[in-house]
Amino acid sequence: MKTLQRTFTIIKPDAVQKNAIGDIIEQFEKNGFKILAIKMLEITKHQAEQFYAVHASRPFYGSLTDFMSSGPIVVLALEKENAIADLRMLMGATNPAQAEEGTIRKKWATNIEFNAIHGSDAEDTARFELSFFFAGYELSK
Repeated sequence: MKTLQRTFTIIKPDAVQKNAIGDIIEQFEKNGFKILAIKMLEITKHQAEQFYAVHASRPFYGSLTDFMSSGPIVVLALEKENAIADLRMLMGATNPAQAEEGTIRKKWATNIEFNAIHGSDAEDTARFELSFFFAGYELSK
């Protein structure tokens, strides 16, 4: 029996501005992810601070929350076997200079700060992040 896993991702403001949404979604689908929910929205600085609260003590927290509230983002709920690890591989290294060819960050990220995409790093993180942006009824079966 296959065990499906859910994960969460954000197409960040830099990638939205570069018109990369369609290409990134195509990569999700080509790699076997099922899209359970998707929406484009803008978040406030306060909402970005709540979402990234785990990084509040890190030196990049202020610039990260400024960046994430600087323009439209696209949030997605994705599902497949091994979704979290597979998405992280597809995304590539946080620093696009170290990302492998064929990854989203290698293609669309500018630098470590403007790195095109966010993805959950663990099951508990995915649950929190999914519930932050989506009500349960918004996720397709």
